[in-house]
Amino acid sequence: MLIEKSLELLTSVLFDKTFWLTNWWIAFPMQMAKQIEIRQVTADDFDTLAGVMFEAVRYGHSEYTEEQRRAWVPQRRHGDRWIERLASQSIFAAVDSSDIVGFMSLAAHGYIDFAYVRPHAQGTGVFRRLYESIEDLAHKHGESRLWVHASLMAQPAFAAMGFKVTRKEVIEIGNQSLERAEMEKQIDDGCGSGSDR
Repeated sequence: MLIEKSLELLTSVLFDKTFWLTNWWIAFPMQMAKQIEIRQVTADDFDTLAGVMFEAVRYGHSEYTEEQRRAWVPQRRHGDRWIERLASQSIFAAVDSSDIVGFMSLAAHGYIDFAYVRPHAQGTGVFRRLYESIEDLAHKHGESRLWVHASLMAQPAFAAMGFKVTRKEVIEIGNQSLERAEMEKQIDDGCGSGSDR
């Protein structure tokens, strides 16, 4: 009888903790996404964006080796070429209460050049919110197609937004070879970025 009561109590406690943890894993990303503000980037943000990219590539989940990641983004700071490249694009940043946690850019001809989210904000809806801002802007600019060169990690996120792989390729960076895919999405059908729009 004592053993049965102990097992019943243990089961109850474990169920309560499992229920709480399950709800936390669902609620936390939703809570974080609600606290995020999407805004356009200014030149004052360019150094911060370099840090976001560095952290996403070097410290986030990756299917690339450490050597490939170092070749892709060797350092946190970037020079004049970085500034010129960013200055020629429309860029949205996802900002929490204290810092930029992700950004995405739209270059000429519907090309999404940058799409990076800090590791701690990945999986929280930040990517979707950034993408929706990019797609809205592309519609305003009269673009009918968006396209991107997506890393192995970014491909599932872009696929979730309705992108299809048009070509797989391998690029050389330094002495490293990195796989990526060219992906595209037609946006002139008015469907938006998801079924909830």
